Amino acid sequence: MASKKERVAIVSIVASGSLAAAKFAVGIAIGSLALISDALHSLIDLGATLVTWFAVRVADRPPDAEHHYGHGKVESVAALAESALLFLLAGGVAVEAVSRLQTGSALVTFSVIPFVVLGIEMAVNAWRARALMRVARETKSQALEADSLHFASDFFGSIPVIIGLVLSAYGYSWGDPAAAIAVAILISVLGFRMARRTLATLVDTAPEGVADRAEAEIRKVSGVVEVERVRVRMVGPRYFFDVAVTLPRTFPPDRLATVRADVQRAVARLFEDADVTVTTTPIALDNESMMDRIFVIARNKALAVHHVTVHSLRDRIAVSLDLEVDGKMSLAAAHEQADRLEDAIAAELGPDVEVETHIEPLQTQDALGREAPPERVEAVRMALAEFAAEGRVVRDVHDVRVRETDEGEIVNFHCRVDPALSVQAVHENVDALERALKQRAPSIKRVIGHAEPMR
Repeated sequence: MASKKERVAIVSIVASGSLAAAKFAVGIAIGSLALISDALHSLIDLGATLVTWFAVRVADRPPDAEHHYGHGKVESVAALAESALLFLLAGGVAVEAVSRLQTGSALVTFSVIPFVVLGIEMAVNAWRARALMRVARETKSQALEADSLHFASDFFGSIPVIIGLVLSAYGYSWGDPAAAIAVAILISVLGFRMARRTLATLVDTAPEGVADRAEAEIRKVSGVVEVERVRVRMVGPRYFFDVAVTLPRTFPPDRLATVRADVQRAVARLFEDADVTVTTTPIALDNESMMDRIFVIARNKALAVHHVTVHSLRDRIAVSLDLEVDGKMSLAAAHEQADRLEDAIAAELGPDVEVETHIEPLQTQDALGREAPPERVEAVRMALAEFAAEGRVVRDVHDVRVRETDEGEIVNFHCRVDPALSVQAVHENVDALERALKQRAPSIKRVIGHAEPMR
């Protein structure tokens, strides 16, 4: 089914052909150069409209393996071809008109028929120009906009033709060639306007004000520190944006993806048919803590660290941390990873920093397990309740789960404590339960306790 752009282009083709034929026949019959020139203008409009019809069909095709940005610039090429035809026609008409002025020309045969034809043509051209411009603005079609300007020029170009015919009717032989020169000037002005806009698109001239509006909206996106660049070009009716922004280097990958998506949505709110590519550059902010900087270093090296502590001594900074590595890795390989991490921290914080790394096996994430028998779960629950009663801080041990794996048992439990206690105090008491349980039952590999505030 033909698109809206194709339908209006087809209607334009039929109208151009009919009017061009009528004006040319009448112009030959009465000997009017102005009317013949106007007819030739309409004839070129017909050829241009055929090009437009072809262009909008091709331009609507989606991107493919050879045209990654789509086929929208076919419309720009078509508009440029129409501009060239206009300049060619204007030059030919001007030369012939000047020649007739110099050598003199016979009076045009007066008849009411050309006035009727021109009146009908002006009415049709006015309707076509408005209809084409409306669809061109809706679809952002340069080719249809060029066609609309053609028919607008036809409308205004008919005015000097009518004046020339009237002057000839009153005996002024120069009226007709003078009208033809006026038509040539109108055609040239139209061709210049169209060529200037089309060339701007073909050489990727940024649409005026678009980049500034996009940048102002991007700066409002949460997480964006600075907008490094906003580049924009048009391919047919579509905007293509190349945006580069800086973000805090402490952002994790999922937060970076969220900010990129927010930037794309912000631009799309302004320009509906926009393709936005976002490049992010991580930067260090002045408010980064020492802890933030250490975690960034570890993450950049794809290393898992925890229990990071930073002490500011009188003459140096002391850093200690736990580094998790594959438990099956040799100590030599693990120590080499630790050395690289310590060197990177020293390069970031200064050569006088003291770094101590505790190497421990990375907890297995995908170990196969099975539920322990109910009697085993009950035995573990009673042991935890016994240790909790001795410490008198942890209470109400519940939701105990025991899973058996090839590497040992994994125990999870919930408990309740005084909500006024500090996190540090709660952590120490829950840890004490975990250690006591592992000492009593060596088959237990890991214990994870979840503390809840007492009701």
